[in-house]
Amino acid sequence: MAPLSWQQNQADFMNGLGREQDQDCFIEEQVRTDRLHQLFRQSFSATFGSYLGAIMLCWLCWDRFDHQVILIWLTLLAASTVLRLKMFMDWFRCPNSERTPERWERRYWVTLMLSAGIWGAGALAVMPTDDRLSQALVMLFTVGMSVSAVSCYSAYRYMTLASMALVLLPCTLWLLFQPSSMQVGVAIAVLVFSSFVVSATRKLSDALEKAFRLTRQMERAHNISTRAAQTDELTGLMNRRAFFEHAQLLYAQCRHNQQPLCALMLDMDHFKAINDTYGHQAGDQVLRQIGGVISASFRQADVYGRLGGEEFAVLLPNTSLETARAIAEQLVKAISGLAAEPVHGLTASLGVASTHAVDQDLHGLMNTADKALYRAKAQGRNQVAVAE
Repeated sequence: MAPLSWQQNQADFMNGLGREQDQDCFIEEQVRTDRLHQLFRQSFSATFGSYLGAIMLCWLCWDRFDHQVILIWLTLLAASTVLRLKMFMDWFRCPNSERTPERWERRYWVTLMLSAGIWGAGALAVMPTDDRLSQALVMLFTVGMSVSAVSCYSAYRYMTLASMALVLLPCTLWLLFQPSSMQVGVAIAVLVFSSFVVSATRKLSDALEKAFRLTRQMERAHNISTRAAQTDELTGLMNRRAFFEHAQLLYAQCRHNQQPLCALMLDMDHFKAINDTYGHQAGDQVLRQIGGVISASFRQADVYGRLGGEEFAVLLPNTSLETARAIAEQLVKAISGLAAEPVHGLTASLGVASTHAVDQDLHGLMNTADKALYRAKAQGRNQVAVAE
């Protein structure tokens, strides 16, 4: 028996490890989705901001820039802006289930890099070679545009850095190779400033990702604790408290909609004899199998659980008494076909009652079904009794 126990423990350990890895992968996917949603929420205004910034720069330096270059730049930037706006409209129109990283991250990357590349190249194209004031204004706007990327795209570190580089580097590198020491100094100052922005971007991105992950882990822990508090550990069904909480809601719903509600009370036959003869482990195995049969036999709208010991209860909304009886009889047959080694010949008795037949509250309905259950026991067990 020892080797078998060790193998079973090893299998349980590996299964638990696999489930844990699946949960970790699921959390990582949720974090990735949260980052994407944050990106779309906080960067919508940047689509207009980048175009307005280019218009303002051209307006301030209208007499100093080449008008033909301005028109070409603004036309290309307008086209990329329209492309990004279409992407945002598609995002807001699509259902939440389709807002996945696999579908939207690549598209966002492409449109953003196109827009940032046009902005950086256009700023270099309009920059005059002999006007220091205009050069200073161009650098001021490019620095402003690159810094604004931190607040707009901070959920994605590399996206932020790539957009900053495309906007800032063309003009900065051009200044760096100019003969004037002032121009080179401005370029060096911009690069030093950018290094601080890069560091801040990394820290902000890491903080956001940790916040998203912590939130999801807390949600997972809360869900696990809530599920554990409502689940019968042995069978995986609702425990008594959870059953009656859900049952009360279902009863109120059926009463409001004037729909019949049927109750099934199930009790294993001679269960004490099983425990006394084969031990409690065999009894527990029987209860697990009964829980599996019940889970597989009812609809998602039905409420079912283990009330304690070998007693189970099921509520069937919008179900006639005749249909409930047929379901109960099928359940009796399914249980009689079970074999939980070394136990054979499992049977169960069921009582059925309906609110359609008797106007009563939930506990009255359950008591009526329970009386029918005891009548099924008295009539020889392994059968269904319907409340009179």
